[in-house]
Amino acid sequence: MSTLITPSSRRQFLTLLGLSAVAVSCGSGGGGAAKDQTKTLRYQGWAGSVILPELAEDLGFLEDVKLKWVGNTISGPQDIQSAATGQVDFGGAFNGAVVKLAARKAPITAVISYYGVDKAAYNGFYVLKDSPIRSARDLVGKKVGMNTLGAHSEAMLDIYLQRHGLSQADVKKVEPLVVPPVNTEQSLRQKQIQVGVLGDILRDKALQTGGIRPLFTDYQLLGDFSAGTYVLNDRFLKENPDTARTFVTGIARAIEWARATPRDEVIARQVEIVKKRGRNEGTAPLKYWKSFGVAETAGRITDKEFQLWIDWLAERGDIEKGQVKASDLYTNEFNAYSRKDKQSAARTTSKSGS
Repeated sequence: MSTLITPSSRRQFLTLLGLSAVAVSCGSGGGGAAKDQTKTLRYQGWAGSVILPELAEDLGFLEDVKLKWVGNTISGPQDIQSAATGQVDFGGAFNGAVVKLAARKAPITAVISYYGVDKAAYNGFYVLKDSPIRSARDLVGKKVGMNTLGAHSEAMLDIYLQRHGLSQADVKKVEPLVVPPVNTEQSLRQKQIQVGVLGDILRDKALQTGGIRPLFTDYQLLGDFSAGTYVLNDRFLKENPDTARTFVTGIARAIEWARATPRDEVIARQVEIVKKRGRNEGTAPLKYWKSFGVAETAGRITDKEFQLWIDWLAERGDIEKGQVKASDLYTNEFNAYSRKDKQSAARTTSKSGS
């Protein structure tokens, strides 16, 4: 039986309040000498998935920098909170979550985009085929299941409702609920929820089974866009600039490698990575991989990728208008991807095979 976790409040955007109290001082002086910089980055993975840093490491793009897996996460907000508090060295989340955390004066900086939305990589808001829900207004009083609150899916839901003319009072009557992704389809079919957010393998498997239809998708709503970034702790960036540059540029190369390489080869590489790391995971879901969805070349970040969410959060009252400036949230300083890297990625593609 699937279990629904009902939030005590719609406004529980992130459980990250008070992070300024645990923010680590950046100290004084410049970056550390190259020989003193750490060459190992601690991180959280995602069960059954290969994240871009893992792909970059396997391809040799991280050079002498190594990754140290400390466990898995199922939440972007939790992942970047761990980076802010120094429990891991980097984390990734939806850009709205990054904005909210930065507004709390957390010592983090976004350094590269790692996922997004395109015609191959998207989330859909699905209803049963015979559901009476046909429009945004039909969602008033209904339950919408998603993996976490205050992140990508809730933002898409709010934007959809607002763009279709619902008042704030009506928007508040639509109830987003946390439902584990693996239980979303079952919860929808058992009518415990009226709408379920599905993506990637879970979406494709559910559609293959039949009996559901999309109300809308985030791709239909906003088109191609980069949606999430990796953040590094500011102290780490200051003390380990060369390591950070190798790390970020390696991810950039992996993004472009995946973009240029035939899909079956990218999937085969991911399957190989999962098998080698020995975490007792299945590889079947990987065959549904289609794209990382990163819009900009090499994952470079622009103001627009944060401004939409700054405006959204201000409208919700989660941050004050003018509290956060998009250009203060990120840097491309450590992304040294170039034409030479593109040529190198092409050579790696030709050698990769499986």
